[in-house]
Amino acid sequence: MQIKSIKLFGLILAMSLAGCGVFGEKTDETKTWNAAKLYAEAKDELNNGGYEKAVQYFERLESRFPFGTYAQQAQMEIAYAYYKQGDQAQALAAVERFIKLHPNHESVDYMYYLRGLINFNDQLGIMNFLANQDITERDPKASRDSFDAFKQLAVQFPDSKYTPDAIARMKYLVNALAQYDVHVGNYYLRRGAYLAAANRAQSAITEYPDAPATEEAMSILVRSYDAMGMTELRDDANRVFVKNFPNSSYLNGKGNKKTAWWKLW
Repeated sequence: MQIKSIKLFGLILAMSLAGCGVFGEKTDETKTWNAAKLYAEAKDELNNGGYEKAVQYFERLESRFPFGTYAQQAQMEIAYAYYKQGDQAQALAAVERFIKLHPNHESVDYMYYLRGLINFNDQLGIMNFLANQDITERDPKASRDSFDAFKQLAVQFPDSKYTPDAIARMKYLVNALAQYDVHVGNYYLRRGAYLAAANRAQSAITEYPDAPATEEAMSILVRSYDAMGMTELRDDANRVFVKNFPNSSYLNGKGNKKTAWWKLW
């Protein structure tokens, strides 16, 4: 009986070990793939929305074949995959790494463009006021970073195929940032913080003189000076306001029901 028990125990142990070998270890299906095969499979995953697996494949490609065009292309694709996955931090890190490693690469203009897009899509800092959230709690840093990235692209690569779209997005961002200042200015005005309201309105007028929001910013400036009893500054601001916007519905404290600024782009 004891011998049978030992044999049975040995059989169970052998089956257990065999099971570990079959199910406990993941086989690497890419082990025998060459660079072209690995890149093609990674692209298929990327195109089909399998961003996490695409990143894994591209990273293996870069690790196994670190020299040549496949590795460089994999670095760019990794940045794009993180961008599509919504991982802003990883996407920006991958972009910065590529630009640092390959500043003269023929496609480096695309990486500058992608850097702008990554920040451009992180619009919570500007756009949440559309959902009636307190705009003063938001941070427009991503939009400023996006604008700077697009501007760098336009300056360094004026003939890039990505530059026209970058310039269009820069115009949108200028409008957005100006409107942000206007919303903050209105916030201060409603709460009686007239000096802060005037400063924020002045900032919008000075930094974004051609933005549609300048009209409302002028109105905030006039009302802020009036509330503080600064009649001379109020009258000066009002003269500029009337001269530049003679038909404004903001004159005499009236509101403006124009088309939303964000529909301009």
